[in-house]
Amino acid sequence: MTETELPAVAGGAFEALKRTNEHGAEYWSARDLQPLLGYSQWRRFEQAVSRAIASCEQSGNAAENHFAGAGKMVSLGSASSREVPDFHLSRFACYLIAQNGDPRKPEIAFAQKYFAIQTRRQEVSDQLAADRERLELRKQTSEEWKSLSGAARQAGVQNRMFGVFHDAGYKGLYGGFGSEEIKHRKGIPEKDNLMDRMNATELAANQFRMTQTRDKLAREHVHGEQQAIQTHEQVGKEVREAIRRIGGDLPERIPPAEHIKTVEKRLKEATPKLELDDRDAIGLLGEAKDESAKE
Repeated sequence: MTETELPAVAGGAFEALKRTNEHGAEYWSARDLQPLLGYSQWRRFEQAVSRAIASCEQSGNAAENHFAGAGKMVSLGSASSREVPDFHLSRFACYLIAQNGDPRKPEIAFAQKYFAIQTRRQEVSDQLAADRERLELRKQTSEEWKSLSGAARQAGVQNRMFGVFHDAGYKGLYGGFGSEEIKHRKGIPEKDNLMDRMNATELAANQFRMTQTRDKLAREHVHGEQQAIQTHEQVGKEVREAIRRIGGDLPERIPPAEHIKTVEKRLKEATPKLELDDRDAIGLLGEAKDESAKE
């Protein structure tokens, strides 16, 4: 079999065989999948299906949710037909059959490669979604830090005490550790902004700490540096206790995340750029642009 005959699975034939059942769920017929995976005999292919069912159960998934026994009408010629055994397969079931198929068959090798690519695409998609979430949280914490600073100033905190005020919130949330101690504990370089090395969970906890402190300063009409500093630390302690009660990871135990600038760079590189040639770049100007160039 030549290479041009092989990319059936990767080239779209697999997706073309997809059907939809009465519940709106996608499925594939095992009889349709059989030749695509290089099996000429149903008996041999059924053995691969049986191994896939066993693998499904071993993985902790209910086989009946992915392998449904069914019948399929096949033509016998002369306008006659008969029903033969079949299975309705989920996408996961198709993946398991490829994993449990005859590795000597090139079609099986291509099918395994196809599903590996699909899995990788999903992993990449999940990573980008996580990156976007973290970047958005980092932007929100930056804005919240500014808002909290404004609230602290209104409460009477002088510029020279801003560092102490913000550190009080960290100490409350991080069990007594200030920002520099947190960096040292986590192995974060001194020059790095601490929040640039927080993952989404840690950022969310700090954002909540800041919003609650800002609201409390305004709601209780807190005035005076020491009272504002104590308020910030107390709110941090209460957020920490809430995390402890629900069984979450205490922030000082969360490993440092990669720098937020690395995340920004990855997101920019993941956004495709369309580079047009000169003719396409002029767009609606079209021939008029060409004529003016000649003059």
